[in-house]
Amino acid sequence: TNTFTGNVILTRGSLIMKANKVVVTQDPAGYQFATLYAAPGGLATFRQKRDGGVNLWVEGQAERIVYDGKVELVKLFTKAKMRRLEGDKPTDEVEGELISYDSRAEFFTVNNASSGDKLGAGRIKMVIQPRIETPGK
Repeated sequence: TNTFTGNVILTRGSLIMKANKVVVTQDPAGYQFATLYAAPGGLATFRQKRDGGVNLWVEGQAERIVYDGKVELVKLFTKAKMRRLEGDKPTDEVEGELISYDSRAEFFTVNNASSGDKLGAGRIKMVIQPRIETPGK
């Protein structure tokens, strides 16, 4: 177990995670797991390149972020927000108490409770941009 504190930036390929405190563990097979904690009143963040285009990204923020390197799963807990981007332009945005993002499949789920196993009092908010038709199609 390794613990890093104070404006930590963790980079793994195109994945960049930032937090006040990061705890990294490794299992016997060599897979790494990281838990990122925001500073009081702040948010931890992540940003990762998406497949399928030159300038496609996904980014998120939450009070706590858990990264599972074995299955490439990112979980955002409490005040969670995630956006898909084309360049700097958001294409989809989602907010909730728990967002689970599978970076291999580029698929996410959102819950209104931070435990994920029960209904919460929070609200899920999502903004989906309309598809732009190209002329001649």
